[in-house]
Amino acid sequence: MMDKKAKPRGLGRGLSALMADVNPEPQARKGERSSADIQVPIEKLFANPNQPRRTFVQSDLDDLTASIKEKGVLQPLIVRPRIGDTYEIVAGERRWRAAQMAQLHEIPVLVRNFDDVEVLEVAIIENIQRADLNAIEEAAGYRQLMDSFGHTQEKLAEALGKSRSHIANLMRLLTLPEDVRDLLRDGILTAGHARALITADNPSDLAKEIVRGGLSVRATESLVKKRTERGGPMSKAPKKIPEKDADTRALEGDLSANLAMKVSLSHAPGADSGTMTIRYQSLDELDTLCRLLSGT
Repeated sequence: MMDKKAKPRGLGRGLSALMADVNPEPQARKGERSSADIQVPIEKLFANPNQPRRTFVQSDLDDLTASIKEKGVLQPLIVRPRIGDTYEIVAGERRWRAAQMAQLHEIPVLVRNFDDVEVLEVAIIENIQRADLNAIEEAAGYRQLMDSFGHTQEKLAEALGKSRSHIANLMRLLTLPEDVRDLLRDGILTAGHARALITADNPSDLAKEIVRGGLSVRATESLVKKRTERGGPMSKAPKKIPEKDADTRALEGDLSANLAMKVSLSHAPGADSGTMTIRYQSLDELDTLCRLLSGT
């Protein structure tokens, strides 16, 4: 297990190089294998015991099995050598499982000499590329890559083919309370609903109200704005909140995404001084914040 206090490092191979292994170049002609592919007996392949993905939907496996029966395994698995002439799967466990269900005797692989850290990184990257990820799972994958390997949002955006704003906006969702994240993870709220709640003072209560009323994203944005202007539903008098400039809001968003906690900046009028407020949702988050501030 990696030491959480270890300083983040950039991998020598580079994130882009790892991405090239997760997403190999398409074959020049249909059915033609790359010269780097080799065919390996299926019984000599073993799953990665530290694979972050634990759940495989049976209906998806059935669909993939049917495709493999008809066309074979078109994209080779990425593996690394084990003791003897066996291999550990780095990327492609779904294809391996489906190939077994299709009763194939051997499948194509690309052999790479990855170390344990690189194996974990590739596994996270592959999971992020899944089409069925919800916004919270995708954001958690970005957070894991940044925390474990010291990658920046810019580096992730370039290597994964995403915009920096896409990654930043998703990671801001991690600042929401756990009960709101659960609603998003379960598909009860959409990412649009959740983004509107990031700036709310009482996102949990508002989320319940949104679910009860079946509100659209636009209606949710209107509700959050109205409650913010009023200072909350229990306020007796309107609460005047000074307008923040775009740079301040952008900085708040970046800090919130990087810390995975809600950050608020407030400048004293006509001065260079101000306050920064960091909100944590659990004692674990407080412990993480203390370690970051103390540099340990």
